[in-house]
Amino acid sequence: MTSHVPASPAPDGSGRPESALVDFTVDLTAQEAERQVLALDAIGPHWDPLQVMNGEEAAYDLLYSGLDADQQRLYDELVASGVLPRRGGGHAPA
Repeated sequence: MTSHVPASPAPDGSGRPESALVDFTVDLTAQEAERQVLALDAIGPHWDPLQVMNGEEAAYDLLYSGLDADQQRLYDELVASGVLPRRGGGHAPA
């Protein structure tokens, strides 16, 4: 068994061992800017975020429509507990 050399006390006199951690910082600003440019280029000029959000809302409304009695009870419990937001009246938009 090898002997263990205890860490030297901190120079501030606190009695805690001196930290061997080294400050490590990476600036990802340039990489993030390039990633954003590439993502927006891949999406294309015809992307309409408002249309996408409206489509997602319509999909959620459809998902929670036409529930049977047991599913509706569970949905109502989840809404009452704040897990899910209240959506429509249980019928998909026409």
